Amino acid sequence: MRKSYRVKKEQEFQTVFEAGHSVANRNFVVYQLEKPGQKHFRVGLSVGKKVGNAVMRNRVKRYIRQSLLELKPELPQTVDFLVIARRGANQLTMAETKQNLVHVLKLAKLLKEEADSASK
Repeated sequence: MRKSYRVKKEQEFQTVFEAGHSVANRNFVVYQLEKPGQKHFRVGLSVGKKVGNAVMRNRVKRYIRQSLLELKPELPQTVDFLVIARRGANQLTMAETKQNLVHVLKLAKLLKEEADSASK
């Protein structure tokens, strides 16, 4: 995923945290903030030390980025969102990571129902 699709700055993260709406499942928390007039969605990733060592955290981030890349056509373009990995995320395979992300993004109403049938 190109860097223009990422929320990078601390102030942007804080804006989404404070003004955004959050939903969660067992492995991920998603905060979202509508940004009308934006060309494409942006995503920020946060994987804390409770998830595992640096190797594990980077693997989880790679899995999340790849899953979001595959879901890119179904995601709305006018939103910034943050994906925060919880402790159990390091135990997931790539397929399980994508399945969990699809679930939490549907809870956040960021994905349409057709995305579920496409991911299986």
